[in-house]
Amino acid sequence: MIAALTTAQVIATEAESTSGSSALAFLFPFLILGGLFYLFILMPQRRRQKQTKLMQAAMGIGDEVRTIGGIVGTIVDEDDETFTLDLGGSTMRVVKRAVAEMMRPPQPDGDNES
Repeated sequence: MIAALTTAQVIATEAESTSGSSALAFLFPFLILGGLFYLFILMPQRRRQKQTKLMQAAMGIGDEVRTIGGIVGTIVDEDDETFTLDLGGSTMRVVKRAVAEMMRPPQPDGDNES
């Protein structure tokens, strides 16, 4: 009788220790996937947002820009939240967040011999 109780306690103790390690083994792949998601998705997105914010802060009057809709124009006026773009005869107000990139004229290379 005592031997049966002792055996039952040993089996229960082993079951508790096994279930604790199996729970960790179960969560480990999810932790790895979460880390990879952060590394490959969230970090690059934050980097792009930071670069876009710096670019939009550096824009000023006279810069040629392209909006997210594909409209290219030159900044002629600036408010807190908007730019006024000259589109070559007409003007358009756009929010600063809608500007996707600054268009730069091609840099002349010193290698070209014409």
